Amino acid sequence: METNAYFWVILLALVTTFAVESTVGWLNQRARTAEVPVPFRDVIDADRYEASHRYGAEGFRFQTIQSAVMLTVTLAFWLGGGFPWLEGWARHFGKGPVVTGMIGLMTLGAGLYLIGLPFQIYDTFVHEARFGFNQTTWSTFIFDQIKALLLGALIGVPLLALLLLLFERVPQAWLWGWMAVTLLSFFVTWIAPVWIMPLFNKFTRLEDGELKTAIFDLARQQDFPIDEVYVIDGSKRSSKANAFFTGFGKTKRIALFDTLVNGQTVPELTAVLAHEIGHYKKKHIVQQMIAGILTTGVLFFLLGWFLRNEGLSKAFGVQVPSVWLGLVFFGLLFQPANWVLGLATNAWSRAHEYEADAFAATATGNPVAMITALKKLGRDNLANLSPHPLQVVLHYTHPPLGDRIAALEKMAAPKANKTP
Repeated sequence: METNAYFWVILLALVTTFAVESTVGWLNQRARTAEVPVPFRDVIDADRYEASHRYGAEGFRFQTIQSAVMLTVTLAFWLGGGFPWLEGWARHFGKGPVVTGMIGLMTLGAGLYLIGLPFQIYDTFVHEARFGFNQTTWSTFIFDQIKALLLGALIGVPLLALLLLLFERVPQAWLWGWMAVTLLSFFVTWIAPVWIMPLFNKFTRLEDGELKTAIFDLARQQDFPIDEVYVIDGSKRSSKANAFFTGFGKTKRIALFDTLVNGQTVPELTAVLAHEIGHYKKKHIVQQMIAGILTTGVLFFLLGWFLRNEGLSKAFGVQVPSVWLGLVFFGLLFQPANWVLGLATNAWSRAHEYEADAFAATATGNPVAMITALKKLGRDNLANLSPHPLQVVLHYTHPPLGDRIAALEKMAAPKANKTP
C-alpha cells in the first residue's frame, strides 16, 4: 500500500476519533456528582442514583472495549492487506463488476455483523439485564436478528446493486444515486409504521378513557390531525420508557411505550404527547428531512468525485480502483467530516427539543407535568443527570434533563408567582 496523504488522513482520523471519544467518555464519568442533583431529589433516592452511576460506568467500559476491538480489527485488516485480498477473492468468481461488487460488499458486511454480534448479545443479556432493563428472551433476540437481516436484504441489497450499476454505467451517477436514495427513504418512512415496525412490536390502539380523551382534546386544540394513538409492547424487550412520532400522511402515528403508560400520570403523558406534537407543529420533522436530503446530495456529489480516485485506492493497497471498494474507502475518508457534521446536527436537534418542550408547556398550560415526566424518565432509565459538556456536544441529540427542567421551570415560575 502507498502511504500517501489519504493514508495518513484516514489513519489519523480513526485513531484520533477513538482517543477523543475515550477521553470525553472518561471525563463524562468524572463529571458525575456524588449526590443526587437538587432538581431530582424528590423522585430519585441515593440507591437509585448510585445504580445510575454504575450503569453509566459499566456502559462506558463496554463501549470503550467495543470501539477498541473495532479499531483494531479495522487497522489489522487494512494494514494486513485485507482489502486487496477481498478484491481478488470477489473477482475470482468471474462475474461482472456489479455482481463482483455485491459479493465483496456483502462479505464485508457479514464480517462486520459477526464481529458486532457478541457485543449485541453482551449488551442485551449481561449489561442491560444486570440493571433490570432487559426483558428480551433468546427467541425474541434471534427472531429480531433474522427479521433485521431479511429486511436489510430486501431493502439494502437492491439499493446497493442499483448504486453500483449507476456508478458503473450512467453519467452523472451521483445525481441519480441521490434521487434513488431520497425516494427510497421517503418510501421506507411511509411504510415503516404500517409494515416494518409491526414486525418487531405490537401496536395496540389506546383504550378509551381519561388518557385518550385528554390526548384527543389536546390534538383538537392544537389543530393536529390524528386518527389514533398507539401503545406498543416495549416491555417485550426492555423496561425503559419512550414515546415517538413516525411516518407521514395517512401512515402518521404517535406511539407510547407500554412502560411509559404504566409509569406516568395522565397529565404527564399528555405533556409527553404535546412534546411530540410540538415537533410536528414547529416543522422540525420537515426541516430535518430537508437537511437530510441536502446532506445526502452533497455526500453523493463528493462520492462521485472520489469514487475512482487512484490515490485513495492505493492507500488501501488496491492498485486498480473499483466502484464497490470506492464506496468503502470513501466511507472511511468521509469519517472526519461526518463526525464534525454530527456536532452541528446534534446542536440543532437539542435546540428543537427545547422548542418542543416549550410548546408542550404552553399547549397543556402545565409546565410542571412536563417537568415531572422528565424526572421520572431520568429515574426509570438511569439517565446521567450531570453529563460533561463535551459529552453533550459530541453525542446528545437531547439536552441534559437538568437543563430541560431548568428551562421549563422558568416558564412555570411566573405562574407560581401569580398563585395567591
